[in-house]
Amino acid sequence: MELTFQHFNFVAELMQKEAAIVLASGKEYLVESRLKPLATKGGYETVGEFITAAAKVRENGSYALRKQIIEALTINETSWFRDREPFSALTNLVIPTLMQNITKRPIRVWSAASSSGQEPYSIAMQLDKALPPEQEYEVFATDISMEMVERTRRATYNQLEINRGLPVGDLVEYFERVGTDWHVIDRIKQRVTVEQLNLAHPFPLMVPFDVVYLRNVLIYFAPETKAQVLDRIRKVLRPGGWLQLGAAETTVGIESDFERVPVGRTAIYRAPAIDLLPVKEVKAC
Repeated sequence: MELTFQHFNFVAELMQKEAAIVLASGKEYLVESRLKPLATKGGYETVGEFITAAAKVRENGSYALRKQIIEALTINETSWFRDREPFSALTNLVIPTLMQNITKRPIRVWSAASSSGQEPYSIAMQLDKALPPEQEYEVFATDISMEMVERTRRATYNQLEINRGLPVGDLVEYFERVGTDWHVIDRIKQRVTVEQLNLAHPFPLMVPFDVVYLRNVLIYFAPETKAQVLDRIRKVLRPGGWLQLGAAETTVGIESDFERVPVGRTAIYRAPAIDLLPVKEVKAC
């Protein structure tokens, strides 16, 4: 049974309903490639047969199959210090601004949609290098995929994953060898709390954050979902807190409360606050 329009439509409706992710026509190749390993593992001859089984609501295992589909299609590309500029913005603009106002409390950063953990651990390493030793910090990492949550909690990466963007100096300072893999050292791992969270659903009660990384996520959402997510993000940011989006993403025309602040070759977004001085553009270092 080949992948038909009906199969693709079922998957697209499932992703829209459960994860608010829009799979437009033309993404059939993505569905086929992501679900093929699951179909093979489950003993199905084709992806179409696998999807047909998932669509049968009252048969045992169908809900489990649907969960597998959602997990497979929400795993995104990731690497260490991805795109670099967002991490330069953290060092050159965000941290100096925060340090003007922080008094005896940790800096709190949320890595939303953190995939297998490279982003939150990159943030933790950057904070460890940039902050004075006495300044505490916490990184909160979330993802819709429980598989990715568990991977991030393990904090263990193979050599191929390590080679994707991790500077040698950071490998030496922040990782230890475990067999053929590399493990984030406890001093950094302990700074990162990892939980499962669906950004398309109302957020649980959260302690406010100073910075939120929400990178390369909004591009998958419908306009109304983007607006809802940005509104919820604004409400969990401290006054004057910072939002880092992907290069192809913006709050402009979606959530008017954020101020776009140029920094180097990118921009970061600032939540509203009373009596905050305007931030000047920061040039790339």
